[in-house]
Amino acid sequence: MLLIPAIDLKDGRCVRLKQGDMNQVTTFGENPAAMAAHWLDQGARRLHVVDLNGAFAGEPRNLAAIRAILDEVDGEIPVQLGGGIRDLDTIERYLDLGVDYVIIGTAAVKNPGFAQDACAAFEGHVIAGLDARDGRVATHGWSKLTRHDATDLARKFEQWGVAAIIYTDIGRDGMLSGINVAQTVDLARAVDVPVIASGGLAGLADIEALCAVNEDGVEGVICGRAIYSGALDFAAAQERADQLAGD
Repeated sequence: MLLIPAIDLKDGRCVRLKQGDMNQVTTFGENPAAMAAHWLDQGARRLHVVDLNGAFAGEPRNLAAIRAILDEVDGEIPVQLGGGIRDLDTIERYLDLGVDYVIIGTAAVKNPGFAQDACAAFEGHVIAGLDARDGRVATHGWSKLTRHDATDLARKFEQWGVAAIIYTDIGRDGMLSGINVAQTVDLARAVDVPVIASGGLAGLADIEALCAVNEDGVEGVICGRAIYSGALDFAAAQERADQLAGD
């Protein structure tokens, strides 16, 4: 089970939102590069970076902070990046900067042709961000609910050739209320590509529950507010996950 620290960027700062609401923001750091260095020191094997301003604007807005993170990581571990990625030129620019995986969310729902073209042009480097509430897909920084069924869309992502799917329960994100393991497993069983859980991670019990369903296709989890608030010791949690994988 891969534990992935999240670095969410708003106005160049490291923040966390509650349920994707830009008005419910907590700042956890002024220096994104220093935050990346911290998680490297804690044993992170991948970083999850989100340009929150970009997610709402539909175009990159935190490029300086993203460059600083990539310079700090310097290829030591993979970086996956989402937020405001709406065209192939943006993907190419990010990959050239050193991003390993780009995350396409809203654009994949609104423009399936773009998502398919991205998977074909950048094979192995495109992750689909599937954000849902009560099984319905949300777009535009989670501000709009669609009629799309999450599982149906996941199957389409798989057909298009995504490298993985990040499934976020937006009703739980940032709330420390626990991962929606049941829905995440249902989604993972419906596809063959790896699924990364997201939204609501509360503590070590969630990590242990996810490790128990690793064979169902849930291969990682995004760690956000829990590791910033101290509810979860990241290094200890990854160690426990590794222990369970070896049992």
